[in-house]
Amino acid sequence: MNILFFLTPKSEVAFVYNDESIRQALEKMESHRYSAIPVLTREGRYAGTITEGDMLWGIKNQYDLSLKDAGNVPVSVIDRRMDYEPVYVNASMEDLIEKALNQNFVPVVDDQNCFIGIIRRKHIIGYYYQKMQEMEGKPDR
Repeated sequence: MNILFFLTPKSEVAFVYNDESIRQALEKMESHRYSAIPVLTREGRYAGTITEGDMLWGIKNQYDLSLKDAGNVPVSVIDRRMDYEPVYVNASMEDLIEKALNQNFVPVVDDQNCFIGIIRRKHIIGYYYQKMQEMEGKPDR
């Protein structure tokens, strides 16, 4: 199966650029109600994933900031505990599922490492749940 079946394209994904401020990232995450968000370079390359916790600990441990001051600090200077590992657009389902076991979403990149979208874990689980229901002869909910 082609992993692009599950793709949410970049145009529909909330993300931040690595030169945007902590405040901008927090505001975007709050408005979308996300706890983690992809970070891209201005060239469109995937740079990692930043979480609320990364920013909280960065503010606590690295900076003495108010929320107003956070408007002057780019997200690229925040240490990230863990980046969500991307898959390439031509990855196998096994590669995708392996990544999705430990991440809420899996970033998808092309051959130049340009971000093209994400695959949400809930879409993968939903697909396999539906297939399981079909195999058991049960109707969809």
